Amino acid sequence: MDYLWSPWRMEYIQASKTEEGCIFCNGLKLVDGPDNLIVFRGPKAFVMINRFPYTSGHLMIVPYEHQPSLDFLDTSSRSDIMDLAARGLQVLGTLYSPQGFNIGMNIGSAAGAGVLDHVHLHVVPRWAGDTNFMSSISQTRVLPELLQETFRRVKEAWEVK
Repeated sequence: MDYLWSPWRMEYIQASKTEEGCIFCNGLKLVDGPDNLIVFRGPKAFVMINRFPYTSGHLMIVPYEHQPSLDFLDTSSRSDIMDLAARGLQVLGTLYSPQGFNIGMNIGSAAGAGVLDHVHLHVVPRWAGDTNFMSSISQTRVLPELLQETFRRVKEAWEVK
């Protein structure tokens, strides 16, 4: 069952859950690569692969400014987020040929936000039938591609666009 194996699974389970600061702000301090999963830095926002994706190619677009909600960002930051989302659709469409996309923000804990203090936009490629008994009943996601491979492919494609 190699397709269920992920090098990130044990790392996540064994990792200390007391990391100080924001995961996005901390990631910005690292050199872009598999450690922070940042594939592109724009003028006001950056694009990264979600470490715990719903599907292969699941991107997050994050403003540099640490704010809890979209309405706290300036116009140029909101504009950069949308431009990067459009570019993400092009890149993911070329790489994965999805049948659709989910694009959205979870603002506040009641909306399901995993990171409450730093707003971010999810771009998730979707295919008919990509939610099955594994994700619905077992709360387990089966991804056909290792996270490092997704990072490599998206980064290379992003640089070409």
